[in-house]
Amino acid sequence: MKKYILKRLITAFFTLLVILLVLFILMHLMPGSPFNDEKLNSDQRAALYAKYGLDQPIVVQFFRYVANMLHGDFGVSYNISKNTPIAQLIQSRLPISIQIGGCAVALGAVVGLLLGLLAAFKHDTIWDTLATIISVIGVSVPSYVFALALSYQLGFKWGLFPMLYRADHAFDSAVMPSIALSMFTMASIARFTRSEMLEVLGSEYMLLAESKGLSGSSLIFKHALRNALIPIITVLAPLIVDLMTGSLVVEKIFAIPGVGSLLVNAIQSNDYNVVIALSFIYSAMYILIMLVVDILYGIVDPRIRLAKEG
Repeated sequence: MKKYILKRLITAFFTLLVILLVLFILMHLMPGSPFNDEKLNSDQRAALYAKYGLDQPIVVQFFRYVANMLHGDFGVSYNISKNTPIAQLIQSRLPISIQIGGCAVALGAVVGLLLGLLAAFKHDTIWDTLATIISVIGVSVPSYVFALALSYQLGFKWGLFPMLYRADHAFDSAVMPSIALSMFTMASIARFTRSEMLEVLGSEYMLLAESKGLSGSSLIFKHALRNALIPIITVLAPLIVDLMTGSLVVEKIFAIPGVGSLLVNAIQSNDYNVVIALSFIYSAMYILIMLVVDILYGIVDPRIRLAKEG
């Protein structure tokens, strides 16, 4: 397993290098430039390009950026907050998105798992129908619709939570965005849990376990749920990154100063360094989550671990 993890880490490192190179190429292919101010003449633009090293060949820029990044330097912003270090911009926004996204992932996973189990164990009953309806609504209705409904009912009418994000009430401000973002995750996990549990409960090894006298929690958690977790973990992994990197519409509704709005503003203003830094962080988070998922595969199902070691 250690050899497998080391191999994945090395692969992840070179994958991130390729992603950085592709980002650099795409940024230079984008129309316009970071300095689109009409008041600037050609000489002034050339001076700015020379100041930030943008007049150098792309290969030189790339390796210089990688060297600086290894020291924690992602460069400075060109437009959004001129000459402000990117690390400083992200440092103030990323924890907010991670907090809200993490709460949404936890809430969606737990509630979705419980709904899926309820639907599977109460198959073809009113509980199964209710869980299915909730899952369909969660998948079909966009998160911003839930956000608007929660903001009106819980924020405006009942006054239980702040309608707009407040740093001095970070936990209360994260409740409604987390619920809105968790709905799709909850519905997806519930659907997969239901289908996988129904398949597992009807399998031959479950009948064998029951014939040996196993029942109750031992049968459910040790045999049924454990075998159903593999596809559930697979579905949950990309949703974790999506939620933890923020949802632009939900951030706009609740005025959350997260990384979603920062990325969109950077793309619109051709702020190369901000776009590259955030895209790199997204990629690193995704690769890290997938590595954790592969490790969880080996923990949940020893057969996978043995196959990897082989």
